[in-house]
Amino acid sequence: MRPTRRFHLPAAFFGVALALTACGVTGSDAGTDATAADPGTSAEAEPLADKRIMVPNSAGGGYDQTARTAAQVMEANELSTGLEVFNLEGAGGTVGLARTVSEAGNGDLAMLMGLGVVGASYTNESEATLTETTPLAKLIEEPGAIMVPADSPYETIDDLVEAWTADPGGLSVGGGSNPGGPDHLLPMQLAQAVGIDPTTVNFVTYDGGGDLLPAILGSKLDFATSGAGEFKDQIETGEIRVLAVSSEEPVEGVDAPTLTESGIDLVFTNWRGLVAPPDIEDADRDAWIAALEAMHATEDWQEALETNGWTDAFITGDEYAEFLTEQDERVANVLEELGLA
Repeated sequence: MRPTRRFHLPAAFFGVALALTACGVTGSDAGTDATAADPGTSAEAEPLADKRIMVPNSAGGGYDQTARTAAQVMEANELSTGLEVFNLEGAGGTVGLARTVSEAGNGDLAMLMGLGVVGASYTNESEATLTETTPLAKLIEEPGAIMVPADSPYETIDDLVEAWTADPGGLSVGGGSNPGGPDHLLPMQLAQAVGIDPTTVNFVTYDGGGDLLPAILGSKLDFATSGAGEFKDQIETGEIRVLAVSSEEPVEGVDAPTLTESGIDLVFTNWRGLVAPPDIEDADRDAWIAALEAMHATEDWQEALETNGWTDAFITGDEYAEFLTEQDERVANVLEELGLA
C-alpha cells in the first residue's frame, strides 16, 4: 500500500458543499431517465478488435470493476475480441490521464474515469486535462456508502454521527479518491449536514478502492466512504458493515438506510464513463460508441447494473462531451472556492 495523504478543508467549504449537489457535480441532476438509451434498441456494431481499456488506479476499485464488467459483457456478446483491461496507477488517476492525452491519435485505447479524475486533475495540477480527451460514453452513476469494519463499535449511522460530532478530528475517514473526488466530497458534505466544521475532518486518501479495502478490513480507519458496489463481497460476508447509503432510495442488496431516512438531508452520487485520446479518427470514435451502445442494450449489462447497484446513466458523443465540460468547469470552481486548486 502506498503512503496515504491527509487533507483538511478550509472554511470556504461552507455554503459550497450543498451547491455541489444542487448544480449536479455529483451527478444527482444528470437527467438519467431522459438521456439514457433504451436498452431494447441499438445500432448495428462491428466487433472491436484488439482494443485496450486503461484503469487509472489500482485493481479492485470502482473504475477497475466497471471497466472489467464492461469488457466481459462486450466479449460475451461478441462486441469485441481481444479487449484488454490494464491498470496504470498514480496521482488520483492523473498519471493515466497524462498517458491518455499523450497517445493522441490512438483509436485503440480508452480510459475508464469519473468524477475523481476530474477533481484530481486540478488538485494535482495535472498538465493533461480531461477536456483534451475524446468523449465516448458515460456509463453509470452510483451512490456512496458510509462503511465500517465488522468489529467497529458503530452499529448505526446515529452511533457514528454521535461519536463524530463529539470529536470531529479524532475520527479518521478514508476514501479512494483525491480531494475533489467523490470519496472526498461525500464525507465533507456529510460533515456539514450533521453540523461538523469540515475543516476539522481527518480525511485519509487512498489511490482507489483496491488500496482502501485493506485499510477498512484492518480497522485502520474509523469509517470509510465509497461506492458499496466496490466492496459487495465483503459486505455480503459481513466483513464490512454499511451504516447508510447516499442515494434517494435504498440500494438493493445492501441492508442499510439512506441518509435521508436517517434524518440527514443529503443525497450524493458518483459517475463513471469512458474517454479516448485526443485526435482519434472519426471512424474509431464511432466504432467505440457503436459497440458501447450495443453493450448497453444487452441483458448482460442490465443485469450487471442491478447486481452492482449501479444506476443506468448512459449518454454518448456530443451529449457526453457537454456533460464533461460542465463537470470540469464546476469542479474547478468548487475546488477554487475550497482553496484546493
